Amino acid sequence: MDPRVKAARFSVISNFSLALLKFIVALITGSVSILSEAIHSSLDLLAALIAFFCLRQAIKPANEKFQFGHGKIENVSGVVEALLIFFAALWIIFESYQKFVQGSAVESVTLGIFVMAFASLVNYLISLYLFKVAEKTDSIALKADAMHLKTDVLTSIGVLGGLVLIKVTGIQWLDPLSAIAIAILIIKAAIELTLEAFSPLLDVRLPEEEEEIIISIIRRHSNEFIEFHKLRSRKAGAERHIDLHMVVPYNQPVVRVHEICDQIENEIAAIFPCSHVLIHMEPCKASCIKCDYLGPCAPPTPVPENEEADPKGR
Repeated sequence: MDPRVKAARFSVISNFSLALLKFIVALITGSVSILSEAIHSSLDLLAALIAFFCLRQAIKPANEKFQFGHGKIENVSGVVEALLIFFAALWIIFESYQKFVQGSAVESVTLGIFVMAFASLVNYLISLYLFKVAEKTDSIALKADAMHLKTDVLTSIGVLGGLVLIKVTGIQWLDPLSAIAIAILIIKAAIELTLEAFSPLLDVRLPEEEEEIIISIIRRHSNEFIEFHKLRSRKAGAERHIDLHMVVPYNQPVVRVHEICDQIENEIAAIFPCSHVLIHMEPCKASCIKCDYLGPCAPPTPVPENEEADPKGR
């Protein structure tokens, strides 16, 4: 099984278990902050399911209909997950406001503290695993899922802190207040994730630092070509698409030109797996003086119309 799909399936199982546990404890304790965490975990579960099914499609190879592959499905998944996080935050704020105005008492605070501490630990460990796989496979869908869980860790710690304060001080309004603070953190994470996942859908160029690496690889072979231009790049899921124009000596053998292209493409792929590089080679002008080591860059002398070429080259 692809490591991305395997990690996504593991995330589905863990999110389901934690969401169920939080809902049960929220019903027992009557805590709106624990309920908000249960809602958050439920949306994490939905997001994990979306990531799981989208990744199963994204790993499929290119075909006649999708000639550039299915990579952008990952970005669609990331955008949907970000929107789910955002709406979850709005729901938490609404519920917290209702509890704050109407007033409510949290029962079985000790049980709530124990469950939130357990959930924080589990989500922290799983988020580390997802981040590790996401970094290794460059998967935006898994990164979105990992960000969900990282946010869940922060919000669980916030709820835990609120419950501890309630137990120590007895001030019940700290529960909805902590839930609102949690929602603000969730909104921030949703905005960041939306920007990261949505940009590739518009074919935004690769980050500047990545393009600098690609340019440095090309320049390693500068003794083999005259210059390059029209470098373009974009990303779709874990796949990077790069194309450029390269000017080579006029009389450079085609076989050697092909070898240069292969070398550059392989070196880029070694650093950025799943890269698709397209290099358009152009001959230099006949007056070029940068390739004297191969001899004069001049086209073959045309045969006059009233003369026939000597088949023996004389």
